Amino acid sequence: MSNTPILNNQKNSFFTGAYLDGAAAIFDMDGTLIDNTPYHYQAWQQLFKKNGLPGLSRDTYLTEISGVPIINTLKKYFGEDISDTRLKELTTQKKQFYEVAFKPFLRPINGLEQFLNNLKGAGVKIALATSSTMDDVDFIFETIPIRAYFDTIIIGSTVSQPKPSPQIFLKAAAQLNILPERCIVFEDSISGLKAGKNAGMKVIGIATAHPIEKVSKLATLAIQDYTDTSLQKLAGLFDRY
Repeated sequence: MSNTPILNNQKNSFFTGAYLDGAAAIFDMDGTLIDNTPYHYQAWQQLFKKNGLPGLSRDTYLTEISGVPIINTLKKYFGEDISDTRLKELTTQKKQFYEVAFKPFLRPINGLEQFLNNLKGAGVKIALATSSTMDDVDFIFETIPIRAYFDTIIIGSTVSQPKPSPQIFLKAAAQLNILPERCIVFEDSISGLKAGKNAGMKVIGIATAHPIEKVSKLATLAIQDYTDTSLQKLAGLFDRY
């Protein structure tokens, strides 16, 4: 009886390693590594109010702003002909609103660090593919010491098309030298979930910004946090296709 769990663990480990061989995990950042969506929404509300724009609803934020590079959003709401000086000013304002509100609550989503450690231990390559800036990435990684887990970092300014275009995820896969069909995207936003599907990748949706029922309609697998998934579940995504 005592040998059974050991044999099962060895079997699970063998098949997990086989199915994850040559695989990659590509993570979005906001709402995926940390649950900061409410603080970004609050910062955009403050920015709109400070600069005389109409109030911003949560639904508009989630469907039109979340997951989109800040420059694209500023041009959409403040005018395509906005000057570079004004863009920089507004970017700084929004950044300050966000960081002041979020910093006291900055922590990884439940189970993230152990999950990243498990991925790395299994030899899975890991990328960060975020529409945010490198300053935003540094702000997060200065508090949460997880930068070393990532083999490459792609930010929004390095691609020409925002999500739901698959461009940022395809670029991450190319830098990891992994085929798109061997990649698993972790995302929370509607535009990001669509981008992962458009890239031909498996998509795990995390229900931080949207109800899990909505996420599950766009994702291969929907989770509440990283305690809901495992290497075995990731291997199963490839096993069943």
